[in-house]
Amino acid sequence: MEEIVNYGWLSLIPAIVAVVLAFATRNVVMSLAISLFLGIMIQVGGNPWLSLQDLFSEYLFVDLATDNNPQTIVMMISVGGFVALIEKSGGARAFAKAVANSVNSKVKAQLAAWVGGLVIFFSDSGNSLILGPMFRPIFDRLKVSRAKLSYILDSTSSPVCILIPITGWGVYVMSIIATEYEALGINGSDMETFMAAIPYQFYAILALCLIPIVAFGKHDFAFMAKAEEQARLGLPQKVAGEETILVSEDRNVSPWNMILPLIVLLGTILIMFLSWGFPFQNIPGSKIRIALTSGYLLASIVCMIMIVAQKLMSFKETFDVFIGGMQKMTSVLVVVVLAWGVGSVCKDLGTSQFIVDSTLGVITPHVVPALLFAVGVVISFATGTSWGSMAILLPIGINMAVGFEVSIPMTVGAILSGCLFGDHCSPISDTTVMSAMAAGSDLLEHTRTQLPYAGIAALASLVGYLILGFTGANIWIMLPVALVLLVVFYLLSCKFWGVKSTEAEQ
Repeated sequence: MEEIVNYGWLSLIPAIVAVVLAFATRNVVMSLAISLFLGIMIQVGGNPWLSLQDLFSEYLFVDLATDNNPQTIVMMISVGGFVALIEKSGGARAFAKAVANSVNSKVKAQLAAWVGGLVIFFSDSGNSLILGPMFRPIFDRLKVSRAKLSYILDSTSSPVCILIPITGWGVYVMSIIATEYEALGINGSDMETFMAAIPYQFYAILALCLIPIVAFGKHDFAFMAKAEEQARLGLPQKVAGEETILVSEDRNVSPWNMILPLIVLLGTILIMFLSWGFPFQNIPGSKIRIALTSGYLLASIVCMIMIVAQKLMSFKETFDVFIGGMQKMTSVLVVVVLAWGVGSVCKDLGTSQFIVDSTLGVITPHVVPALLFAVGVVISFATGTSWGSMAILLPIGINMAVGFEVSIPMTVGAILSGCLFGDHCSPISDTTVMSAMAAGSDLLEHTRTQLPYAGIAALASLVGYLILGFTGANIWIMLPVALVLLVVFYLLSCKFWGVKSTEAEQ
């Protein structure tokens, strides 16, 4: 195993700079670029000329060709074309009008988006990019903020995927567990361990449960309360720029312009999954991306045929919309590629290892789950990647579980929960970026409105792990306790930092 060089406190500079600059300048691309360049300069002794060369030769070009990253780029480009077609054809707007009678309140809108996120479990990015255009006009009509929609999309992306063993997330985690079991000589199943760890994933479960609690509670707090009030009063929101819709609102567009392409999308994915042995065999992450990309492409073709056949746009206009949607993903891809670079440079600097070494001291077995959860939160938020954080913490955590004779599923669940937090909340996380984009919300607005909500879920999880570690309570008793803690923290936040929605608007 390759030894990671530890640069001590210097290894924290790229992560800190990336997060601080992102909030201070509201320019994520510049923040990531500066962070990446500083990280390289630390490694080459402060030589900017060598840093410039390594920026491309050792990081950007390498990350673009590493593992499944090329697949992710192709998939995101195809998604961009599909989303643009659905939006510009008027299909999403027509669908919103069609369901207006059933989704006629803020509560129902939030719950419908939540259920949709649970159903589309196969992709953390596909979730947001499918549901965003669908619910955006509904939320706008009901005067629910774009920030609230992006929060729901983000909270039903990674938190859903990490609970499902057949997703890329599950496959990735099980591969790490299998490697550690082989190294330690443990005669166990990685699949059984992953399944046993699911109820211990407090943060994922609580983040999902918080959405209906907020919807039915009709209260918001912190920055989200301000965003909701602006939406209710019809004041300008901080939203992402939008292009003019090509199909005018007076055209009679059918909701099937969105429904049929979505059926083709999901049908293609399901057929491919079944052909690969689903649900009896694990599907590798690479094949999941193949299915998603194929589904988006076929759905785009169907959508284009429908648009031209209905004479909503000419073929050239339709194709230009598709290409324009692909081009629109460029800014998102720049963020994603730079985020990969920052993650790589942090790995080379030993950022994660330094944080772990600094955090771990003289500890007792009782605090192992809570401590690993907290370390995962810090690392994943600073780097914006849960997968990189899991790659570092899972081997350490499994070894600690064996050494301290702590439950391995409980330890794995705590690590996954902590590492999930950063992917969910960090402004440099790709899923955070895509959730904001899909909802048409400003990225930094999405981040600051979501953080307090994610924070109370993380706090309830931390307390839950502490109680679990010291009492050894049964997990099926502890889960309801953690849920009660979440409700209590939500009510306290609303009491001291919240605003109740106007009843007339519900």
